Amino acid sequence: MSSSSGLTFKLHPLVIVNISDHHTRIKAQQVYGHGNNGNGSSSLPPPRVFGCVIGVQRGRTVEIFNSFELLYNPTSEALDRAFLVTKQEQYRKVFPDYYILGWYSTGNDVQQTDMQIHKALMDINENPVYVLLNPTINHAQKDLPVTIYESELHVIDGVPQMIFVKSNYTIETVEAERISVDHVAHLKPSDGGSAATQLAAHLTGIHSAIKMLNSRIRILHQFLLAMQRGEIPHENSLLRQVSSLLRRLPAIESEKFQDDFLMVSLPELC
Repeated sequence: MSSSSGLTFKLHPLVIVNISDHHTRIKAQQVYGHGNNGNGSSSLPPPRVFGCVIGVQRGRTVEIFNSFELLYNPTSEALDRAFLVTKQEQYRKVFPDYYILGWYSTGNDVQQTDMQIHKALMDINENPVYVLLNPTINHAQKDLPVTIYESELHVIDGVPQMIFVKSNYTIETVEAERISVDHVAHLKPSDGGSAATQLAAHLTGIHSAIKMLNSRIRILHQFLLAMQRGEIPHENSLLRQVSSLLRRLPAIESEKFQDDFLMVSLPELC
């Protein structure tokens, strides 16, 4: 069932990355902790993670910028309220314009206890949103495994009930997020066991080339000074090559070069 609220949702990729990272860390702890059956996998069901999503609402547009993790109490089947209040105060100091818009979790579908958590957050936001990420990998799926739910009061069999309804959303990005997402997308193990990116490797190559160029220029400069002092004989052929090189400098300082240099796209760097 689709939402009828008329709200427009914009979801930033940082939220998706945060939720995915949260799930991956908890799952890794489960695999390498007591749930490890000896072959690098776990016999326990995939863990669910919980957190709050924050952002701003301008009129009918809700923009979800960021998120933070929360603790879930399996005994009471509720979020740790004290921890939530502490995290909320901390984030308000850093992001004073952001408000708690709702919460997130992971799983294939909505669980029975989700509405209980959802209602518990209504004293913070009277109409919270619920962002659900499905961590199951489906290579045939083209859409993002993320669903945004709102809650609506419907009368079912004569009884009013609060139910989840799906809402449409779009992905909204800024330049910093595009660079970060590209960085994460190109993560790969290096020989040293750490993580590197194609962009980092490319920039390392450029840095090495610049160092070599600087070294060659220093040698040429010292050679010309020695020639000027009469310590070595003049070589007209070498001086003509140096003169030709110097005449190319204005082209490097041209406006077109600056525009091309500053506007180079990230895929070209990678």
